Amino acid sequence: MKRRIKWRKPNLVRIMTVFVFGTLVISAVYSAVHVIFAESVADEVYEKVKSDYVLMLIQCVLGIIVMFLPSLLEKRFRLDIPSPMYVLFIIFLYCAIYLGEVQSFYYLIPQWDTILHTLSGGILGALGFSVVHLLNENERVTVHLSPMFLSVFAFCFAMTLGALWEIYEFSFDGLLNLNMQKFALQDGTPLLGRAALSDTMKDLIVDMMGALIVVILGYFSLKRHSGWFENFEVTRQEKTYKL
Repeated sequence: MKRRIKWRKPNLVRIMTVFVFGTLVISAVYSAVHVIFAESVADEVYEKVKSDYVLMLIQCVLGIIVMFLPSLLEKRFRLDIPSPMYVLFIIFLYCAIYLGEVQSFYYLIPQWDTILHTLSGGILGALGFSVVHLLNENERVTVHLSPMFLSVFAFCFAMTLGALWEIYEFSFDGLLNLNMQKFALQDGTPLLGRAALSDTMKDLIVDMMGALIVVILGYFSLKRHSGWFENFEVTRQEKTYKL
């Protein structure tokens, strides 16, 4: 039987993980303190109020929980998540939560939200290829799925999760009076008509663009058997042996 050595993740990945985790924990504590003492109404333009810190706290806590998800999936389902995919995941969390929410990059940097949604669409598109591969992996039944079918599934998978994220934002905006869907300006001025919908629709459109780019690249990689796409593919662990 062919032996496969299970390599440990590079130290750089571990350092990145610890750094981002520590940043989110400190940000969560910072947000929790300000939730208690912050004013509900801003005295000055662009001053953060209680609802802003509530959103910041929710995002930080959610980010901390999600950081453990890859490790749990690896252990529970004996999966092998490649380092390039994991690095993109960690970078995305840092940019979306710490830079985006805590440091207000969503307001300070033009198109920051657009860039992140495009990146997330691409990551989810790549993940979609892995999901259909894992679901189809069965020793008793051998089904050869075409590259076109895999690409369509990956695209639909990415768009479905993108839509679910918008539902999450819409729900928490209503429950906690937040502004994740950016239906109001930072000073609280509500937007009207198409302006109130523009952020949600833009997010879905760039999700589609990011997923489409990755899906097209994945399709040609599978079609030509180039193999480069496998560096981002989640696979099932083989039996390991101690040397």
